[in-house]
Amino acid sequence: MTANAVLRAAGLRKEYGRGAALVRAVDGVDLDVAAGEAVAIVGASGCGKSTLLHLLGGLERASGGELSMAGERFDTMSETRLARLRRNAIGFVFQGFHLVDELTAAENVELPALLAGVSPRAARRRAADLLERVGLADRSRHLPSALSGGQRQRVAVARALVNRPLVVLADEPTGNLDSTATTDVLRLFDGLRRNGHTLVIVTHDSRIAATSDRLITMRDGAFVDETRLGGGARRLGSLAGLGG
Repeated sequence: MTANAVLRAAGLRKEYGRGAALVRAVDGVDLDVAAGEAVAIVGASGCGKSTLLHLLGGLERASGGELSMAGERFDTMSETRLARLRRNAIGFVFQGFHLVDELTAAENVELPALLAGVSPRAARRRAADLLERVGLADRSRHLPSALSGGQRQRVAVARALVNRPLVVLADEPTGNLDSTATTDVLRLFDGLRRNGHTLVIVTHDSRIAATSDRLITMRDGAFVDETRLGGGARRLGSLAGLGG
């Protein structure tokens, strides 16, 4: 167990069906993620890594085990408290971006802050700062339809950071991107890691896995291997100033 774990899973299980049709999507996973650590979880399609991320983010309920954030259990929270935790403590980045088509880039980034009760003026300041940090200050008034895939994903990362979460969870963040956009997002995530953000990334892309501090391999719902990557990812360079 990690003394300064910000996110912890113990004996985590997620099962679907019953009897002969029982599927153990997540099967007894133990995971401690330290504050400021970047963890990549890799494995073949269908191994359970996206289901695991949804459990860690409170998007799905576990069948068994325990989950805690900053020492507080959340697997037993009410839906209201869990929704508040997701909004204030967890930033999500999805493969499909999940931006609101009718809102500009800036408005997409502002939205979670407004929902969390931040004043409109402060939300605008946070959005402008984050879009500048991800290199999209000049695209702040563009709708998602006017942005490339890589730009949309960078907006999604800025949105994930706007409420200053304890942990950012990313599900295949380069899955829908071409090689050029993937390189941009790789540098972005490496910059996040370098600036102390706590990250859990599930991916099949070895390049984005290489930006992490720790690499965990998953198979048939369970962890089967773990590697400390040390400083190998530092070759990618960082995105200057991407902190806070």
